[in-house]
Parts: sequence; structure tokens; C-alpha cells
Amino acid sequence: MTAFEVTGGRPLRGSVQVPGDKSISHRAVLLAALAEGTSTVTGLSTGHDVVRTATAVQAFGASIDGERITGGRRRLHAAHSPVDVGNSGTTIRLLSGFCAAFPWRTVLSGDDSVARRPMDRIAIPLRRMGAGVEGTEREQGVLFPPLTVTGGGLHGIDYRLPVASAQVKGAVLLAGLGAEGETVVRESVGTRRHTEEMLAACGADVEVSADGLTTTVRASEVHPFELVVPGDPSQAAFWVVAACVAPGSEVTIEPVYLGPARAGFLDVLRRMGADIEVEPVGSSDARLHVRSAPLHATDVGGSEVPGLVDEIPVLAVAAAVAEGVSTFSDAGELRVKESDRLTTVAGELTALGAEVEARGDGMVVTGGAPLQGGLVRAHGDHRVAMALAVAALVADGTTRIEGWEAVATSYPGFEEDLHRLWE
Repeated sequence: MTAFEVTGGRPLRGSVQVPGDKSISHRAVLLAALAEGTSTVTGLSTGHDVVRTATAVQAFGASIDGERITGGRRRLHAAHSPVDVGNSGTTIRLLSGFCAAFPWRTVLSGDDSVARRPMDRIAIPLRRMGAGVEGTEREQGVLFPPLTVTGGGLHGIDYRLPVASAQVKGAVLLAGLGAEGETVVRESVGTRRHTEEMLAACGADVEVSADGLTTTVRASEVHPFELVVPGDPSQAAFWVVAACVAPGSEVTIEPVYLGPARAGFLDVLRRMGADIEVEPVGSSDARLHVRSAPLHATDVGGSEVPGLVDEIPVLAVAAAVAEGVSTFSDAGELRVKESDRLTTVAGELTALGAEVEARGDGMVVTGGAPLQGGLVRAHGDHRVAMALAVAALVADGTTRIEGWEAVATSYPGFEEDLHRLWE
């Protein structure tokens, strides 16, 4: 287990380019594997999660040579052994939909973290489409990995998501590409639209309603494409909060994707008084300029939560530094991530002197308490590790973060970028 030490009291200055968007990268790899021919994808996320997805499609017969991915249904085949997704919940859920469209039997396994992630939310719609999805029921009615997916012979369904999840939506739409008839996915709350946007860009027969809450896909061929993956806003959020809370900081984050359901964290921070300038670069990307500023408390909940689930750990750090009491609610999904993020964030920030209490589906953060350096743990969760590094920037003394290797899941260069902003 590796550790990273951060000494507080230093401002951050300069610019940083975050890795390519992780959500877009997963989908780009999967759709390039389906496309008949060679696609060129530049700027893929460098994290281990996306590497797992890339390794999986190679096991199915796709070829990856640097930025060039060659695929097509005619060259794809069943994997010769179980596919290991590591701790990537996105990989196992999207791959389940991907594999369901083919007449194969695929075993999808992962580490202990993935083995605790509920999979009934994808098993139910995929089974309704005609696929076989089996796993382990450690809790009544809840399915856990490893999964065995037996695909082929699918038919379209009309399905309303019971839980707001872009991963589940993506899995059903990928399966719908190989299903007879129409597959319709309905949402009560909008989630990330990467799957829909990329299907359209690849020539798939897909329609999205005017309100963005209903997506219809039909069996269709995916065409090769060229894509430059934009910067990941979920990774940018760590630098935005860091620049907000570390006195004297001024940081520019090079262009990141700010499309539907991805810019919610900026709205929250603006409510808290953050000094953020958004400089548009193209239709959905923007450069962010952030300066330190005093923050005040806010409440986060309701329909905005699905668009910032990944950012709540670092938003809790902002709340711990802000004046007043902040509440986070309707965020029960955080309990089934790489760790129970409500519990781990509350516990580890408390270890640094913050006043944070996990309650039900959220947290209550009483801001303004001085933070003190100390020993904290990442709990195998990349976003917890990076959030703790941001908290350490405003803590008195040195903070040691154990389990730092978890950061490689999504942002292997985080430590290097932090040192660069310190110089």
C-alpha cells in the first residue's frame, strides 16, 4: 500500500490539463469495437478503469494500436476466459449490455470492490430483453458479481429506470443495438447523455426526446469515427475546489466537457460564493479560471444530485471549509460506489478535524472548523483519496493519505499535477 503526504498552507498557481473524460472514454472504446472498420480516438482517459474496458474489447477480438481501434461485429467473438474488470463498475455494467447483444456466454468478474456493487439494476432490463444474467445473491433480490451473461436473441423493451444511472441506461442502449424492434429507455431525472450522443455520432438509429428524458434505439450498424476525448469535469472538480479553498490560489483548468448533467458542481460552488470564470471552447467544452474566495454553506439534493454524484466527495471538502451548515441529501447512490462514500468521506474528514456526519442518504457538514493534518485512508476509492488531498491543502501540518494507489483508477498523474501547481 502506497501513501502520499501533503503539507498544507501553500497556494496553487498555474494551469492543468486533466485526463480525458472517463465516461466518454469507456463508451468510445466500446463503440469503436462495434464499428465496422478503424476508428481514431485521441485523449482517452489514462486511468486503470478505461484500460480494463480496452483490454476487454481486445479479448472479444477488437484490435487497439495506439489511438486506432479496429472493430466490427464480424470480427468479434466470445472471450476465451473470464473478463476481469478490476474495480470498474462502469466497465462491468456497460460490458453486460455490450455482451448481451451477442450469442456468447461471458463471465465478468472484478475485485472485492466490484463484488459489492449491486447488479440487479442491469440484470432486470437485460433479462426482460431475453438475455441470461446470473450472479450471486448475497442479499435478498440483489445480484452481485461475478456475472455470467448469456446473450443473443434479444427483443426491444420499453423501460423506465428505477434509479437514475447513466451506466444502466448505457447498458440497455448498447444491448438495444442488437435487439429486434425498438428499445426505449425512460428517465425521471436526466443523467449523462454520453451514450446517446456518441450513438448518434456513429450513425446508429437513435432518437432522444426534446426533454432529453426518453431515448429510443433500434438495431443498427455503428460506423467508424474520429474523436478527441475532452477533459474530464469530474477530475477538474478537484482542482476547482482546491483553488477555491487554498488561500492565494489562481488556477486555470484547460478545456473540459461541460455538456448535459456534467456541470452541476460548478452551480453548487457558485452558490457557495466561488470565483469561477467559464471560458467556452467549442459547443460543449470550456476552460475554467478559478481564484480562491471565501465560501458559505449550501444545500445539495433533489434532481441535481445525479449530475454530480462523482463530485460530492470534494464538494464536502468545500463545505467543511465554508461558513455555515451544508447538507447533502438524496445521495444514497454514494453508498454503493468503490467505497461507501458517505461513510468514508465523513469519517476521514472528521479525522482531519472537520465536523461531518453521514446520515441516511446524505451528509451534514458544519463548516469553519480548523483542519489539522493527520493520518487518513483512501479505502480503495480514487475520489476519496483525491478529496482528502484537497482537504490536506488547507490543513495545518502534514497529512498522510494511505492507499494512494487508488488514484490510478482514474487520474494517475494527479500527484505530478499537484506538484506542478505548487511550483
